[in-house]
Amino acid sequence: MGNIDSKRKLMMYGGVLGVVGALLALMGNPRNMAICIACFIRDTAGAMKFHQAAVVQYVRPEIVGIVLGAFILSMATREYRSTAGSSPMIRFLLGVIMMIGSLAFLGCPLRMVIRMAAGDLNAYVALIGFGLGTVTGTVALKRGFSLGRAYETRAYSGYILPSFLVVVLIASVATGVMAVSEKGPGSMHDPVLISLAGGLAFGMVSQRCRTCFAGGFRDLFLMRNYDLLTIIGGFFVVMLIYNMASGGFRLSFDGQPVAHSQHLWNILGMYAVGYAAVLAGGCPLRQLILAGQGSSDSAVTFLGLFVGAACCHNFGFAAAAAAAATETSPAVAGGLQGAGKAAVIVCIAVLFVIGFVPRKEQI
Repeated sequence: MGNIDSKRKLMMYGGVLGVVGALLALMGNPRNMAICIACFIRDTAGAMKFHQAAVVQYVRPEIVGIVLGAFILSMATREYRSTAGSSPMIRFLLGVIMMIGSLAFLGCPLRMVIRMAAGDLNAYVALIGFGLGTVTGTVALKRGFSLGRAYETRAYSGYILPSFLVVVLIASVATGVMAVSEKGPGSMHDPVLISLAGGLAFGMVSQRCRTCFAGGFRDLFLMRNYDLLTIIGGFFVVMLIYNMASGGFRLSFDGQPVAHSQHLWNILGMYAVGYAAVLAGGCPLRQLILAGQGSSDSAVTFLGLFVGAACCHNFGFAAAAAAAATETSPAVAGGLQGAGKAAVIVCIAVLFVIGFVPRKEQI
């Protein structure tokens, strides 16, 4: 790490991220979601009526806070660089794929770790896929895959996404133009100022220590470097302690909130996420941080995540959560339907084309 070389400090930073996640869960966010990047982008897309799934519509201030936190700290430390590179459509497509894979599993890599810390064995199964996906992406990197170099551009280019997100948040708070869920995960949230503060803290700490879930595995396989995994370990430990202390820990496959036990599709969904994240240069959280630092490339990837979320709910690509029977409704097995399974397979095939088909200069 460039500015932090102590694994103890890295573990501490991961612990701070865990404290923020635990507080957000304690104050009203869904318990085993806390601060899921994919879920919260999906909710925001729903609030802006890009999809009509009524139970997942709410502008999540945490997303705004993460981008702003990275922006503020990078400006303060003079790390802000407004840059743009090549392959914008590939970056956009990789964002779409990361979202499709995440909603097949029902969570991004960050939520995967949160669910693991709550005892959700389905998340441990998904970790297999995520690890294999990052390995495949790393092999592509070793074979010469690159999306091209980023170049400095006009400073205000990097201001656009943070500014847009602030406008969306203000519109959500001050007007009635945004949809808001009356039930389901979208109806469960912290007060706006707490959510925003939590996002700011999460963004600043993540920017400071370069948090990236895919990057942790990539660095392990490429360079035998454990730094980023140390951060993730600190986050996991604190979330585990929180769940054990609050009664939220349950070691099982069944009965987990907003989850399903279609193991093959949990593996393949997170395989696509890990693979795409390595090719894109970072997991969904890392893309938000880089966008806050001024990267237009990551802003394009964010747009892909956003559009991917809308596609998942408009076209039936997202998995359904399992649910027990009640007096008024039968049990729901949950998982992916045919359209979602086909979408995951197509995404994986596209990733192999992107990662391994030789470029003209390589032939």
